[in-house]
Amino acid sequence: MSATTSFRDEGVYAVVGATGGVGTALVRRLVTGGARVVALGRNEAGLNALAADLGVATQVCMAADIDALDTALGVVAVQHDGLAGVANCVGSLWLRPAHQTTAADFEATLRTNVHSAFAVVKAAGRLTKARGGSVVLVSSAAALVGLASHEAIAAAKGAVASLARSAAATYAGQGLRVNAVAPGLTRTPLTTAITANELSLKASVAMHALGRIGEPDEIAAAMVWLLSEESAWITGQVLGVDGGLACVRARSKA
Repeated sequence: MSATTSFRDEGVYAVVGATGGVGTALVRRLVTGGARVVALGRNEAGLNALAADLGVATQVCMAADIDALDTALGVVAVQHDGLAGVANCVGSLWLRPAHQTTAADFEATLRTNVHSAFAVVKAAGRLTKARGGSVVLVSSAAALVGLASHEAIAAAKGAVASLARSAAATYAGQGLRVNAVAPGLTRTPLTTAITANELSLKASVAMHALGRIGEPDEIAAAMVWLLSEESAWITGQVLGVDGGLACVRARSKA
């Protein structure tokens, strides 16, 4: 954490999907940096553990339900003197080619990833009119480069990237910044099926120019910066935090 990282004194920073790998890392970094934080998610036991460990306030919600999440963030804003920033760490990982993906699978992928992101933008746009703030969404390197068997998740995460850009244009006049990060493969509970398998992990590592997969704290570090006042002149960006996956091909070793 940079010694110069600064956060707004008014309002709180809400982290949606706070009990996941990246969400937990983000909550911890924000608290360490001196931000006031409210952790939101559907896993009440996980939220209680965060509260006990870090002293953060919590709010149970269903992030894939647009109206429910919008309402939950409204409650947070009322209870904690407004929103200074919101991060959406909710996500899923569906790796099947299109012909092996059912309509229900595709709809679930969209609900989890796109609906939650849209609800965050909707609430932030409504609740930060008086003093602006920052929204950070999570897209994916799969939205920026074609990866086999990623059709559903690439479509969802591509929508998140486009949402960030459009919302940045819509809300810039009220001082609300909207950005996204686009991670490569990151070691979280969500990706265990890949990272726990030696062959699939080796293949995934080889796709990343820096020769390894990411860690949750590395994604969280970028999100903290985008939420903080240090990035006050940045909006509408999709920041790759991906070990070079989306745009770099390393030279083969001799």
